[in-house]
Amino acid sequence: MIVTIDEFNKIDIRIGTILSAEFFPEAKKPAYKLEIDLGEVGIKRSSAQITVLYTKEELVGKKVICVTNLPPRQIGPFVSEVLTTGFYNADGYVVLAVPDQDAPNGAKLC
Repeated sequence: MIVTIDEFNKIDIRIGTILSAEFFPEAKKPAYKLEIDLGEVGIKRSSAQITVLYTKEELVGKKVICVTNLPPRQIGPFVSEVLTTGFYNADGYVVLAVPDQDAPNGAKLC
């Protein structure tokens, strides 16, 4: 599917810092519940199936790239407010999409 630049520009993609990561035992697949500081967007919650490649401890303080204007998604008792982005590696595990240099929380993809 090809999208126009106007359609792409409707997606609000921003950088944030993970403030906390907790196991999400109610999730169907192993996941963490994340709290992410997205600057002017606020502190948002996200569910992420990244337990194989990342520990809770190494996630705290990590910069991540999030889609912030999707509708909230109810996952069991948890509401995921943003989509934390990543890519599947060769083994089928999610590798987080992260910036290679620092940028302020809430900075928008341009």
